[in-house]
Amino acid sequence: MGSADRCLQFSRCYLGTLFKDVQPSFVPSINFRQLTTTETRRNAHAATGDFPSKYNPKDVETGRYDWWMKHNCFSLVETPRVPFSILLPPPNVTGTLHLGHVLTTTVQDVFARWHRMSGRPVVWIPGMDHAGIATQVVVEKILWQNLKKSRHDIGRQRFCEEVALWKDEKKLKIKHQLKKIGASLDWSREFFTLDAKQSSAVVEAFIQLYNNGLIYRNEALVNWSCSLQTAISDIEVDHQLIEGRTKVIVPNCEEPVEFGVLHNFAYQICGTDEEIIVSTTRIETMLGDVAVAVHPEDPRYHHVIGKEVWHPFREEKIPVISDDFVDPEFGTGAVKITPAHDRTDYEVSRRHDLPVLKIISEDGKLNENCGKFAGIGRFNVRRMLVTELEKRNLLRSSSDHKMQVPFCSRSGDVVEFILKPQWYINCQEMAERAVLAVREGRLKIEPQSFERVWFTYLENIRDWCISRQLWWGHQIPLYKCQTMDNNSTWIAARNIEEAWKEAAAIMRCGLKDMSVIQEEDVLDTWFSSALLPFSALGWPHQNEDMKTCYPLSMMVTGNDILFFWVARMVMLGERLTGQLPFKKIFLHGIICDAHGRKMSKSLGNVINPEHVSDGISLKDLQEEAHENFRAGLLSENELQKTLEGHKKLFPAGIPECGTDALRFSLLSQNIQNMSLNFDIATCHTNRLLCNKIWQACRYVRTFHESVWDSAKDDTLSSLSICDKWILSRLSVMIKAVNFAFKNQQLHLATSSLRSFIYTDFCDTYLETTKPLLKSPKSTSAQAACWTLMQCIETFLQTLCPFMPFLTEALHCHMQTGTQGQPLMLAPYPQVDQWMQWYNENIEKEFNKAISCVSAVRRIVSLCDIRGQRPKLYIETSSNKEKVTYEKLKDVVATLGDCASVTVGISVPLKLHETYLKESLSPESSIFVILEKTQITEKMWLHINKKQKKLASELQKMQAVVSADGYKSKAALVVQEQHTEKIKDLESKLTTLQQIHRSLDTLLSSLKRCSPMEATTWHQ
Repeated sequence: MGSADRCLQFSRCYLGTLFKDVQPSFVPSINFRQLTTTETRRNAHAATGDFPSKYNPKDVETGRYDWWMKHNCFSLVETPRVPFSILLPPPNVTGTLHLGHVLTTTVQDVFARWHRMSGRPVVWIPGMDHAGIATQVVVEKILWQNLKKSRHDIGRQRFCEEVALWKDEKKLKIKHQLKKIGASLDWSREFFTLDAKQSSAVVEAFIQLYNNGLIYRNEALVNWSCSLQTAISDIEVDHQLIEGRTKVIVPNCEEPVEFGVLHNFAYQICGTDEEIIVSTTRIETMLGDVAVAVHPEDPRYHHVIGKEVWHPFREEKIPVISDDFVDPEFGTGAVKITPAHDRTDYEVSRRHDLPVLKIISEDGKLNENCGKFAGIGRFNVRRMLVTELEKRNLLRSSSDHKMQVPFCSRSGDVVEFILKPQWYINCQEMAERAVLAVREGRLKIEPQSFERVWFTYLENIRDWCISRQLWWGHQIPLYKCQTMDNNSTWIAARNIEEAWKEAAAIMRCGLKDMSVIQEEDVLDTWFSSALLPFSALGWPHQNEDMKTCYPLSMMVTGNDILFFWVARMVMLGERLTGQLPFKKIFLHGIICDAHGRKMSKSLGNVINPEHVSDGISLKDLQEEAHENFRAGLLSENELQKTLEGHKKLFPAGIPECGTDALRFSLLSQNIQNMSLNFDIATCHTNRLLCNKIWQACRYVRTFHESVWDSAKDDTLSSLSICDKWILSRLSVMIKAVNFAFKNQQLHLATSSLRSFIYTDFCDTYLETTKPLLKSPKSTSAQAACWTLMQCIETFLQTLCPFMPFLTEALHCHMQTGTQGQPLMLAPYPQVDQWMQWYNENIEKEFNKAISCVSAVRRIVSLCDIRGQRPKLYIETSSNKEKVTYEKLKDVVATLGDCASVTVGISVPLKLHETYLKESLSPESSIFVILEKTQITEKMWLHINKKQKKLASELQKMQAVVSADGYKSKAALVVQEQHTEKIKDLESKLTTLQQIHRSLDTLLSSLKRCSPMEATTWHQ
């Protein structure tokens, strides 16, 4: 038996002992030791290819996803265990994925890969949302840009065909992006929210809700987009803060519209010479005023409550009423009541039985109730009314005023509140059950702070407006059945044939005596999305998927759609299936730029994730922005903002970082924070980490064959303290990462992985092996090589869910056989398998060496004496520490790049003139011994300059944080960054000051040296 074969036999025996209590499927596959002949080596290299000298993301990622698909890595594996089932929040087919999508997908993918590697079957369902209003708006813009035609010009059928073509194109693009991210989705389960199965589920859900009396028709105020001619949901309304007089470009308005102005005008009290002055920021709506309201306890207005005032334009009387909602501190304390165009006023009108007068039409123009202003745009009337009121001596003042203006996020138009018949879902009972589910612990929300938000929203829920005046979407399955004598009713039916049949039975008349017409409106997109946890599994059919995968294990999504999507999934899921749709809600924050600003086209700070992965020049970034403008996807104002943002944020373009670095960066901060700052610099740093891992694997691959050819059976007994230390650190990392997974704290996992790989393994342990591997036949070299390979295989498995492309590529390069399975199907390292390697005493001992090395490196770096290999003396008053340092002095010499290391109880007298000292502990200090020729004026000047620079930076940072208004104006995340920066500067400055004092002492001693020595010093 050859030495390599004996080593292989030993490794198998060892692994069998280590994992004797573990199921065979969970034993790690260590394949490094299978090269025994030139032929098998040649076959292995043919299978894995040459090991490139540099990490190149494109080479690593190209073809990898198809290889996983070929190996059927993403499909459900039949097993008795309950599957880990999740649903990808379906991207809208409006364009491409943004960083928010990438974050959600990456979080889900990491959980899916971890569960899969931990032996649990995974069902991860992909799909895409038709995104009614968003998609229709985009296609309408392109239609107008290219053909100068509106949807009305080409008709509903042709328009929907155009949208379908757009959908098909974008669907392919989004699918490509999801694969590029590495999303291990089960594509056999892919859905589209307008496909036949989903449409059938939508119709069934609607009919059930309607027949149970939960869907009704009502005239109420809705968010109305005059530009889009449809009601929109609250999530599609952006509330913009206007600080004072500000002119804003509004669609379909020839001139910019002025906001942020508070107008005070007078109503004459009928039968008196008195007047009552009211305040408003929307003076055009005074044409629809039906009352003036004051607070019942406001002494200024006690005598006018119950009286009437004269409306100067409608020339009629309107009452003065009292109501608690009025804020006496706002304006004059008297407010106008316009029920048809303000939600609060509408509620007031119902309490006081006031008429509701509509004045703004759906196109944004004033209607016939407005006299000479009828047919004129609302904002033109705003200017005209100010002039008219001035002429009539009724305008009292106009002043700057801070206000929130609602804008339609899809069109940029100012949202109007319009009274319109719509279809609603009564949510009261469903909301109560959703609240109870969380209170009873049947539904968990992470982070827990959102439970309070959940309760507040659902306990004050309004009924859900589900109808939209669009063409792209699920047409509402309601049919208006009307007889010849105008009797009518609405019937919910699966198709028009079913509607005719039911209508005939209900109306008790022949088919010739009535008409049946389907409602033209479509359903709110959120309605079909709310059904996805069960409709994507085949509901309303009770198939095997519904039995095994429902409820879903968890729902991962952004905290901004907790109400619009998550709450509705919970309400409809429990109502329609009798079960909660999932057991846990995991919410992540919103992606912001490096400065904490929300990414938006209006700020020009949107980052395309593919640009981060692949890199892009500033020139190409700007050309892409121009293309989007030409395609109608950016307005002229948005284009300019984007171009300015690119120049400011990416003056040199975006460097190629790769998908793995992007994924790792997104998960490196606590994703459950309200917002997450995304910095390209962090991504680039993690690309360097990828390269570090790549180079470490190449280093081990270089040595392992020659070392293992001479391996002996007693390798394990030859493990050094360094070997045992890194295996202990490996066990700690595995424990930390598994803990992080179980507690959904992925930033702790990435932190542990980075710390182990970068610091413990690459910067520390791997460096200690370099002198050993120069003698491959030594037992210490064989022990080190065995340890290196154990660490690499294990940390690649542990890192795999986070960096799937890099780890899979390295797994292939490091494998020496040709039959290895994909790494993503390998067992995930488990705590109980590795904790026997944990050794607290060895870690404490080795940490002393690391502290010593850190101090040496710090002094060498700050004094700028790299490469000069100083001698080191370690002084300690502790016999115990002396033994430890003696044991580890070779490690210190290697890692600290020292010419020699000496350990002693006291410092020899001759050292006192030529050292730089730093304390390690109360008992120990290090002395970096310098030759007099190494102590130069340049060194002193370098230290002095660096000290002044750090002091200046510290002073500037302290001035920033102590400035007036800093605590109230600066974002919390920015304040935390500044605090950390100050701590870091203070620490570095303290160390520099200590070294500076030591150098001063040395210089003072050198002044007393001989003339020859002085000459040497000056030279």
